[in-house]
Amino acid sequence: MLKKLLMFSFFIVLTTSITSPLFALDKQQVLKNMSLDPWMLKTLDPIFKKDKQIVLIAVEQDGFLLEHADDSLKKDKEVVLAAVKKDGKALKFADASLKKNKEIVLAAVQENAEAFQYADKALTKDKEVVLAAVTLKGLAMKYADKSFRKDKDVIIAAISSRADALKFADKRIKKDKKIVLLAVKKNGSALSYADHAFRSDKEMVLLAVTTLGGALYNASKALKNDREVVLKAVASAGGVLRYASDTLKADKELVLVAVKNKGYALSYADESLKKDKDVALAAVRSERRAIKHVDDSIKDEIIKELGL
Repeated sequence: MLKKLLMFSFFIVLTTSITSPLFALDKQQVLKNMSLDPWMLKTLDPIFKKDKQIVLIAVEQDGFLLEHADDSLKKDKEVVLAAVKKDGKALKFADASLKKNKEIVLAAVQENAEAFQYADKALTKDKEVVLAAVTLKGLAMKYADKSFRKDKDVIIAAISSRADALKFADKRIKKDKKIVLLAVKKNGSALSYADHAFRSDKEMVLLAVTTLGGALYNASKALKNDREVVLKAVASAGGVLRYASDTLKADKELVLVAVKNKGYALSYADESLKKDKDVALAAVRSERRAIKHVDDSIKDEIIKELGL
């Protein structure tokens, strides 16, 4: 009897096709459940993974589920387009033929610029696609054809999104003051990727430290001794006092600005200022932990005055 039941079950599995009534009954239940749990596609019987209607419902909710669709549907433009519009990086699972499709790749990079890494190499040379990608995410430049590193339009689009995309630019563009100014105006960190000559350009460095005090690190030795530049830097990030010249580390007014911003900047001040009551009080008021950098000769006095 058991043997007959097993044979009957095996017969049912063999004869249940997409066109069979049994499949139709099962499909209705799958469709109902899919709207609540699209990830069930992952564990469904392969026969359902070939069903376009079922897979579409899944990828419209989570594009990455394209990974679990039957290979035949990874070649289906409608399915893949739905997937990448939901999650651009689903392009990874598309058939190679669709990674060459400009409409699909554009849709993917517009949803997530990182999807550009999965595009066919031919499209990494397409300016329209490259611009779409880098405008959304400047660092997508790393996936673009290297010829675009000399293209000012593309580089400007990239740094407008992400200042440090300047690192992908050609050497000549890194010497273009207008372009470098655009980058450091957005974020001073871009100074580290610009031509070294700009590290001695006071206008450039002033702009860089205004947007990011830490950009003082990349300034020339002469500008690290420029009071105007360093004052601007420590006003936005007191800790960059560490990059200032020894002369400016002994400048009481400048150090006061630094420690009021970040008390621990006292650790970088000249030893003479660690004994200065005004400086010590300002530092510890800013951050209690700065007390450990106060000279022992006045430490007890500071603790008592601040009631620590």
